[in-house]
Amino acid sequence: MKQIDRFKIVAVSFCLFLMALAFLPSATADTWNKKTIVTFSGPVEVPGVGAQVLPAGTYMFKLLDSSSNRNIVQIFNKEGTHVFTTILAIPNYRLKPTDKTVITFRERAEGQPEAIRAWFYPGTQWGQEFVYPKLKAIELAKETNEPVLATTDEPTEVAALKEVPVEAVTPAGEEVPLAQAVEAPPVETASAAAAEPMPKTASEVPLLALMGLLSLGAGFGVWAFSKRAA
Repeated sequence: MKQIDRFKIVAVSFCLFLMALAFLPSATADTWNKKTIVTFSGPVEVPGVGAQVLPAGTYMFKLLDSSSNRNIVQIFNKEGTHVFTTILAIPNYRLKPTDKTVITFRERAEGQPEAIRAWFYPGTQWGQEFVYPKLKAIELAKETNEPVLATTDEPTEVAALKEVPVEAVTPAGEEVPLAQAVEAPPVETASAAAAEPMPKTASEVPLLALMGLLSLGAGFGVWAFSKRAA
């Protein structure tokens, strides 16, 4: 075997290894941060740091941070270059996951923008139930006649969202358990659901790295064998 062919084998194996590692982050990113492109046909009211009414259009949703009892969601423009709002959310459970993104709204009086309620990523049973400032939550509770997640604080910084107290309020403004505003999982699936925020493809990192190293080793093995056979 010619010397140049030996180097080709090694070079190709090494390139395959690098390509596997290079493409891994882009393959797992959407699962980890649940990046979703959503188009609204009408104006939508959103809470959080930067609360506002978003006009009809296309937006990007991403999970900024996740913990055991609360999540933080950001809404960007379509390109992901501008953050409109950063929202505190509480995990909400649904019995049947779907293969499409689901966003629910709270019913409003005619002429008022729809108020976003929850966001479910495709294939997951856990979604994000959004938290509103208490006065707005009471207003929404009166319109829908059901408890709404609320916070008495209105943080102006994203970091503060992790610490603000969260409650559920009734149309009368009374505090009730959070379970009355969000769906709790069945007892038998609670332990499995708790593990859902972990990216499903995280275990592929060492696997692909191993495959790349094996490919590299195979290339060197072929090169060494051909050297002895020459």
